[in-house]
Amino acid sequence: MNNGVNKKSIMQRLGGQKFIVLLVVIVLFAVFSIASEDFRKYTTVLQILDFSYYIVLMAIGVTFPLITGGVDLSIGTGLICYSLAGGYLVVHHGVPTIVGILISVLFGIIIGCANGVLIAVMDLPPFLATLCTCMITRGLGSICSKGYGVSWPTTGAPGSWFRGIFKLTIGNTKYPIGFLWILLIVAAMAFVLNHTKIGRYTIAIGSNKEAAILSGINVKFYHIMAYTISGFFAGLASIAYSAVFPTVQPGTGAGFELEAIGGAIIGGVSATGGAGSIEGTLIGVFVICLLKTGLPYVGLQANWQQIITGLVLIGAVLVDIIKKRRARA
Repeated sequence: MNNGVNKKSIMQRLGGQKFIVLLVVIVLFAVFSIASEDFRKYTTVLQILDFSYYIVLMAIGVTFPLITGGVDLSIGTGLICYSLAGGYLVVHHGVPTIVGILISVLFGIIIGCANGVLIAVMDLPPFLATLCTCMITRGLGSICSKGYGVSWPTTGAPGSWFRGIFKLTIGNTKYPIGFLWILLIVAAMAFVLNHTKIGRYTIAIGSNKEAAILSGINVKFYHIMAYTISGFFAGLASIAYSAVFPTVQPGTGAGFELEAIGGAIIGGVSATGGAGSIEGTLIGVFVICLLKTGLPYVGLQANWQQIITGLVLIGAVLVDIIKKRRARA
């Protein structure tokens, strides 16, 4: 009897679905490592982490709109747009790298705030509002770069210091220090979500918007804040993307948002809003990144990667539905 209680309390402390998803991450890594000797190499681990930073940052941000019961489809093309805008100023106008970074992040905040106004004040459906800004940012990115790809300062060039934020090179060895920054950001945003008005009211809006209004919460303001946070993290993600890839191409980015949203939902963010966690989002993104990186090592091409990722996402949504039905029972 005591063993049953102890097991239940352990599962509750570990977060139920988060614990299961963490096990999935471990199992996936073990399977790919056994199936492919190349997957076990240190360079592969670096590659997984490099490709995860910008997705994790997008996913942390989009967790807030998802918890309100909405969505932000603009973060993928927005990421490319912000990177093109900041990078073009750095490369072609001699703007200091730090200024280019700040402009990229500020651009993201502006678009995120605009999404919030469209949804909270003008009452547009989140899907439609962010789909429109998705299209706008895709076009703006091409305009900002005059239709050409942009290469931020390469390693060793003046102004390339920002690349060392995510991957530090000492001698011939590269260290993924970006993962430490990600852990710090996850801890900070988990505190924001669970212990501040912004986080608690975001959850309240997603749980029952009408009840939140009746309780005196300024729903419009906190709704706008949720989308502004999403835009801010899309801006940060644009820097992470620029640090990993040598060239940023206009017209790309469509689909990045699906990886971020998928990771958040796999990590336990409710598909209908009202529940979720930042640490769960982090774990869920690594399921996406492991599938994306590991499946080619076992001979499965891009089409199969998309199918398997889609099936995993369906499974996560079904788990969410089952949990809600049991809670109502």
